[in-house]
Amino acid sequence: MGNPQEKEVSRMIERTLVLVKPDGVQRGLIGSIISRFEQRGLKVVGMKMVWIDERFSKKHYAAHVGKKMYPMLEKFITSAPVVAMAVEGIHAVELVRKIVGSTEPKSAPIGTIRGDYAHVCYEYADLKQISVKNLVHASGNKEEADQEVGLWFSETELYEYESAHDRHVL
Repeated sequence: MGNPQEKEVSRMIERTLVLVKPDGVQRGLIGSIISRFEQRGLKVVGMKMVWIDERFSKKHYAAHVGKKMYPMLEKFITSAPVVAMAVEGIHAVELVRKIVGSTEPKSAPIGTIRGDYAHVCYEYADLKQISVKNLVHASGNKEEADQEVGLWFSETELYEYESAHDRHVL
């Protein structure tokens, strides 16, 4: 049946979705953003650059489609390519959220991606009638992560391999 300890360890290994949004791509921050995750022992198991359309935006942001801010969000997310990554590691969903920082860049601590590279607040974005440019999207919880990774990646686009972190961090 398998070692119970190994099953518990296996349960802790999660996959989550990270998107480098159009502002991150256009500002040339892709490499800097990816390195934040790799430096903490997370493994990129899938990655691609995609220019999403309105139809796919509605699938990805299904929970927001009826909200007042959705048209601004859709306009922004479809304005330039995004880099989609499936990231894997111990409690990856929670760790990625810590690395990324608060959704509102103004509130994100220095040392997080949003805290180091962005500073816009909701109030400013609302006055300008634009989406908050916060560089990245990160799945909010395990269920959302599973759904989003499945939406963005087929099984053949996800890879299993051993990294140095598997030997030294995990």
